[in-house]
Amino acid sequence: MPYFDAASAAPLHPVARQALLAALDEGWADPARLYREGRRARLLLDAAREAAADAVGCRPDELVFTSSGTTAVHAGIAGALSGRRRVGRHLALSAVEHSSVLHTAAAHEAAGGSFTEVPVGRSGAVDPAAYAGALRPDTALACLQSANHEVGTEQPVAEVAALCADAGVPLLVDAAQSLGWGPVAGGWSLLTGSAHKWGGPAGVGLLAVRKGVRFAPQGPAGERESGRAPGFENLPAIVAAAASLRAVRDEAAAEAVRLRALVDRIRSVVAERVGDVEVVGDPERRLPHLVTFSCLYVDGETLLHELDRHGFSVSSGSSCTSSTLEPSHVLKAMGVLSEGNVRVSLPLGTAEADVDRFLEVLPGVVAEVRERLGAPASVAPSPAPAASLVVDALGRRCPIPVIELARVIGEVPVDATVTVLADDEAARLDIPAWCEMREQEYVGEEPADRGSAYVVRRLS
Repeated sequence: MPYFDAASAAPLHPVARQALLAALDEGWADPARLYREGRRARLLLDAAREAAADAVGCRPDELVFTSSGTTAVHAGIAGALSGRRRVGRHLALSAVEHSSVLHTAAAHEAAGGSFTEVPVGRSGAVDPAAYAGALRPDTALACLQSANHEVGTEQPVAEVAALCADAGVPLLVDAAQSLGWGPVAGGWSLLTGSAHKWGGPAGVGLLAVRKGVRFAPQGPAGERESGRAPGFENLPAIVAAAASLRAVRDEAAAEAVRLRALVDRIRSVVAERVGDVEVVGDPERRLPHLVTFSCLYVDGETLLHELDRHGFSVSSGSSCTSSTLEPSHVLKAMGVLSEGNVRVSLPLGTAEADVDRFLEVLPGVVAEVRERLGAPASVAPSPAPAASLVVDALGRRCPIPVIELARVIGEVPVDATVTVLADDEAARLDIPAWCEMREQEYVGEEPADRGSAYVVRRLS
């Protein structure tokens, strides 16, 4: 069964498995002790730190291991904000950061601080000039991911880092998705990563803090990992994480070329065979193994279940596949279609035959789901002389409000409007996206007794 969700967790690399088993035998003792077993464990820890630091592009004494990538983000942001509290309590970040960054920003605001979200374009990338505009005299820290976890778009880290340096603001880079493909370019100040994203074991993160960055670890003081990551080190997992990072880097150049070609094939074939689909993310500046697309008139949860039934493991940013009524904050910030969203992220070694079979199966699965939901045909009905219409989709979740809109748009004359009443948050994103895809005019959103009224004018 092809596993196409490496962006969530990559399969354990064979080198990681070998290193983990060996370290379980050799690295079980306390590396802080001076007896023979402790010294042996310390040598393993030091070697792992040197290997990880070399891959990151920092000094070994600038890097510590944490219990997860999320913990590294939390500790990095909190420590940098505390270390620069005399400067101010303002935090700058992009609107498409990982939830670990957004949750930390929200906690910072609740504690009396403030933050500014820098918007992104439809490709998912920030404009460096716009990011520079968010920096203030009281900005203590800036955050920018190296590449987006949902759509694969690479961010202009080097340009933003230079602007932050000019403003005297340290930049924290969340490199969880990109670190396995190569070091992060540019003058970043802090960097975080997560081992299970590159084929290491889960439960290992890393935090690098450059020398000269003011940093004050939060929480009770610890004696390990420079006081920045409390608790006994999970040495076998750390050794496996460092070994696998070095191994995937050795394979990265060749695999990047091979997987990028497979992803390019997915991008083009999906657009040709499925219809009413939007491939999102930057087509050039992106991770080599990841592609995301959204299908009109499709329930994302049903689509994922059907693909799983056919043996394909993929993920989604649609609101109807989550525990909330809101679509992915990444898709929302980009202003792209969220319904029927599919993220395909290929692990190292993905076979071309598996991708070909996915492209053979996908069109039929999408068509089946659309038929089940009663979606309209791709060709719009012929115009008929009717007055403007109101569609009541209250209480109905994605993609039903858009399906109802598509059903009736042909029943009103050109220049007339259709008003969709909906209380699903996804409609705020998906109706404008539908208008752009079908070349109709999105007039705007109006208040309603329940939910909102979305007005669309027929242009053709």
